[in-house]
Amino acid sequence: MAEQNEVPQAARAVSIASPTNLVLLSLFIVAVYLRFRPRSPLKLPPGPAPVVFRTFTPTTLLPYNGTNGAPIYIAIRGKVYDVTPSRHFYGPGGPYENFAGRDASRGLACQSFDEEMLTKDLHGPLDDLKDLTPDQWENLRSWEERFQEKYLVVGKLVAEGDPEAPKS
Repeated sequence: MAEQNEVPQAARAVSIASPTNLVLLSLFIVAVYLRFRPRSPLKLPPGPAPVVFRTFTPTTLLPYNGTNGAPIYIAIRGKVYDVTPSRHFYGPGGPYENFAGRDASRGLACQSFDEEMLTKDLHGPLDDLKDLTPDQWENLRSWEERFQEKYLVVGKLVAEGDPEAPKS
């Protein structure tokens, strides 16, 4: 008779509150909490102020030569690039320091870093580069492509007295 009162192994009720189920439930709750918990707002790391696109003349571009920690801007064919990340090249003491705060178009086209390649009369018209040879134009385009890939355009260069020139 004892055999008839015995419940078969498969028919026994298994408790849902087994230790394994409780551990799995706890892990599930933690995972859901971590996924949907409130997050603190993202903070931008401190850094330089944003640069606003603006119009420069040769005289207003000149102070951006890297001295006293100033940013370094270089103009090529009317576009002004922020080359500050390459301060070791364009800043004081660098091999291209003559171009800092200036229009470097002619010097880059002629592959010359001499000061005579820079515009002497900052109040005169911009260099139209009409006398460049086809090879010099190709060289200038190559430099311009490198600058466009690597540096941020922060403005444009216009002659003094141009209607777009900033008012002093």
